[in-house]
Amino acid sequence: MLAMNYRGPQRVRVSHKPMPEIKHPEDAIVRVTRSCICGSDLHLYNGNVPDTRVGMTFGHEFIGIVEEVGSDVHNVKVGDHVLVPFNIACGKCHFCRQGLYGNCHESNTQATAVGGIFGYSHTAGGYDGGQAEYVRVPYANVGPTVIPPGMDPDDAVMLTDVVPTGYQAAEMGGIQPGDTVVVFGAGPVGIMAARCSWLFGAGRVIVLDQYEYRLEFVKNYANCEVYNFKEMDDPVVFIKRITDWMGADVVIDAVGAEAAGSALQTITGRKTLLQAGSATALHWAINSVKKGGIVSIVGVYGPTDNLVPIGNVVNKGLTLRANQASVKRLLPRLIEHVQNGVLNPKALITHRVPLEEAADAYRMFSSKLDNCIKPVLIPPSARF
Repeated sequence: MLAMNYRGPQRVRVSHKPMPEIKHPEDAIVRVTRSCICGSDLHLYNGNVPDTRVGMTFGHEFIGIVEEVGSDVHNVKVGDHVLVPFNIACGKCHFCRQGLYGNCHESNTQATAVGGIFGYSHTAGGYDGGQAEYVRVPYANVGPTVIPPGMDPDDAVMLTDVVPTGYQAAEMGGIQPGDTVVVFGAGPVGIMAARCSWLFGAGRVIVLDQYEYRLEFVKNYANCEVYNFKEMDDPVVFIKRITDWMGADVVIDAVGAEAAGSALQTITGRKTLLQAGSATALHWAINSVKKGGIVSIVGVYGPTDNLVPIGNVVNKGLTLRANQASVKRLLPRLIEHVQNGVLNPKALITHRVPLEEAADAYRMFSSKLDNCIKPVLIPPSARF
């Protein structure tokens, strides 16, 4: 089969790899019909996540048709068109029973934090992902969800990560009616977080980024205020000034490890890798939220340490909330929102690229070319 093949930092290609096989009675084999490149895939692509091994196939956002199932699979059947949450979750462990599917204790047994994730390095279990023609899906009674009749596949693939992550970012913010919410980052997750903040009753939503085309997109999609931090002397002071010097009620970090804006953070977190990514956006979030406010973190940082102003967290009495989105927990509500027209996820997709051209798609997305917001890879068998 054709599959994206990681060859080292900023080097990927599409090559032939062996077909995946059933390894456990609860496995399924899925023929991929859509697979996204995520902003967090770029952390892998650029070499910012430890133990990303040569030969790995990325891709934690995909949908497809069930081609084969193990002997103990009963929740899906051959021929079902399913969306597959990026979390690999057993559904039975202590954490899954709490709805913390991103922290499954069984799918990534060598880790003490994150559960298994498709195509996201050996720190997340070493599972190959869906930027391929076929993928092995473990725990097929838990994750794969049949796509409702009539749902656009482009909407469905966005429900595997982007929509749940953006929604959970707003949910973790504990937004109260009338709150001012600031979102750092106008990538797909930041865009969705801004849009979903209104659903929780925000009275004002502000997004900061450095790319004008992304700011223009989120302004139109999420009906929010937008500002370019490159035009500011100090984004923290700016946010304080436009919030009566109080700070925002809720701040969402939707950037993570490759944030720009601080020379020190860039050098130590992106160039020399002395810390687990550039924590610039997290600094700004902590310092620009009001005293007693909430910082919601969905930006990805690599293990294990970062330079973070924890003293300010203590002295300001802040609440920090963070996690990988628990996709399965959120899907029923989000599917309803899509079906009712409350959310329009497919509008974020700007580029549809043949799987064979994945290397070009990564280069375009990473380099912020052609106003790319969200690229989707389409395997040969799904092009009709």
